[in-house]
Amino acid sequence: NSLVTPLLTDMYQISMSYAYWKSGRHNDPSVFDLFFRTPPFGGEFCIFAGLDEVLKFLSSYKFSECDLAYLQSTMPRCEAAFFDWLRVLDCSEVKLYAMESGSVVFPREPLLRVEGPLAIVQLLETTLLNLINFPSLITTNAARMRSAAGAGKTLLEFGLRRAQGPDGGLTASKYSYVGGFNGTSNVLAGKLFDITVKGTHAHSFVMSYTGLQDIRDTSIISNTGETKGQAVEFVQRVLDKRAELGYTRSNEGELAAFIAYAQSFPAGFLALVDTYDILKSGIKNFIAVGVVLHELGYKPIGVRIDSGDLAYFSRQIRKEFRLFDQEVMKEKVFSEANIVASNDINEKVLLALAVEGNEIDTFGIGTHLVTCQSQPALGCVFKLVEINQQPRIKLSQDIGKMVIPGKKIVYRLYGQDSKPLLDLMTLAHEPAPVAGERILVRHPINPQMRAYVEPTSVKPLLNLVFDGSLRGSNPGHSGIVPEHVESLELARALCITELASLRSDHTRVLNPTPYKISVSESLYDFIQKLWLSEAPIADLK
Repeated sequence: NSLVTPLLTDMYQISMSYAYWKSGRHNDPSVFDLFFRTPPFGGEFCIFAGLDEVLKFLSSYKFSECDLAYLQSTMPRCEAAFFDWLRVLDCSEVKLYAMESGSVVFPREPLLRVEGPLAIVQLLETTLLNLINFPSLITTNAARMRSAAGAGKTLLEFGLRRAQGPDGGLTASKYSYVGGFNGTSNVLAGKLFDITVKGTHAHSFVMSYTGLQDIRDTSIISNTGETKGQAVEFVQRVLDKRAELGYTRSNEGELAAFIAYAQSFPAGFLALVDTYDILKSGIKNFIAVGVVLHELGYKPIGVRIDSGDLAYFSRQIRKEFRLFDQEVMKEKVFSEANIVASNDINEKVLLALAVEGNEIDTFGIGTHLVTCQSQPALGCVFKLVEINQQPRIKLSQDIGKMVIPGKKIVYRLYGQDSKPLLDLMTLAHEPAPVAGERILVRHPINPQMRAYVEPTSVKPLLNLVFDGSLRGSNPGHSGIVPEHVESLELARALCITELASLRSDHTRVLNPTPYKISVSESLYDFIQKLWLSEAPIADLK
């Protein structure tokens, strides 16, 4: 992404880096954690995404001469040697530990742990937050919609026109796929990310036809019998079938549009049927055209509805299709046609439709997916947790904003039912928990919340994915560790698998059970000790 450069940052990151450089602290070894405090959408989980773009950013981090000239013009009082330092700066001394793309993650635990010289890691902060916040939010939103719709429904992302700019649109298309959507209407996203692209026609196409006189060519290529591959009369056959079925009161302009679309896409005839009247016109015209297509060796694909009571109309359409097949066709031609629904669909609508019952096969979802209207930001933060091998802690009047100090490792502990019991944070130097061994785990803050756990299996969650030192002997090396592989398909598969592995009470929409985020006994004691040493003591008089 040409927009993702070292200048895609906040000015105060540059200012702090100059101050670090000026005071000679720019090379001090530091550790930062990127995490969120509250799960999105009123739930208890989030899906981690955006790591692929983070790795590209770290691999290509370099200020251009144009960048440096601009910074010098905005910071004229800074020493010239600072810009010389920026000129050779890269991520060769940075290490990045990360959760897997598509994994289920929870509050407070580090999604990224970034290690490196203080100034360069500080310069990375805003960009890393930008590259993780929105992708993770979109992926989570998509995953929740997938859960609400059910595994058997097809979900298509239709939000490009409502997205926050071109980059927002592409990001939404890309990461909604990771969250479980099946395709997108975004053609560029399809090209760039190899995502299935879907789309038929809009109301404007139907409205552009005022009558049969707008059809210039009345033929279609046959796909059956002796006329296969030859042009045969189509319009008159549709009109004859329409009269035979008694559908002559349907809208003629709509019929003309359906005929024209069927001529263009005879093997992919899916029509938008709500321009005038779904049941009195749209479905009648679709059937008239569809029957003739069937006679010519094609299978009509389905219909889309974009307004009205989606559950009711989907049931009525399916009922009419089945009745028509039973009484007229004597075979399944329309009964299993794809019914597509759009029209301002969100998670609540999907849940309501599931409760009410519907015959919808495919949902096209736009605005509420790509803009995350119910929660427009995830709220990830990037906090210093260690400097010069000294753990640091941020205290706050709001206890929820306290930062868990030190370089940490995160493990997922599984129970006898193979489902996750809790995530455990330990100090980096502590031994890893062992399956079958009983350990004491603590709430990070509340001293009364503690438990013994004997996991049946243990999975480390933070893995080294970028090591800038790999570029030392090989300047052409990206810095990405050889064992790490990023792909949308892998992330998508992991998202589906990990969500399915959680207990249902953790993922339910109404009053979900909080997932346990614990710390080891050693880390708990360390938090308390550091807390007391850093908090000022009041002097009451």
